[in-house]
Amino acid sequence: MRSHKDLDVWKRSVDLVSIIYSLTKGFPKEEIYGLTNQIRRAAVSIPSNISEGAGRNHSREFIQFLFISLGSVSELETQIIISENLKYLLSEDSNKIQRELSELRKMILGLIRSLGERCDE
Repeated sequence: MRSHKDLDVWKRSVDLVSIIYSLTKGFPKEEIYGLTNQIRRAAVSIPSNISEGAGRNHSREFIQFLFISLGSVSELETQIIISENLKYLLSEDSNKIQRELSELRKMILGLIRSLGERCDE
């Protein structure tokens, strides 16, 4: 692998961060240190952990960071559901993000599987 920047999963997760920041701009101001901040941090955590793991020396370390990234995907899914329930997000925006998170989960799991096979060789 050349760089984390070559990974489609990293590129898509970086794009998701931009979408999340745009959508959370419309959240109530009293949420800036609450839900808005948590959502943004979870979104940023996904590509950040992918890139940090890719920079490690061993595939096993990379896998560990990919699992952390998966945790952030789940955290963000929950926060998006809460945001929709609170009427901070429209259903169509929530559904779009949920679909993207589902795709990211599949991509991360595929990368974990691929790296795990290399570790077993």
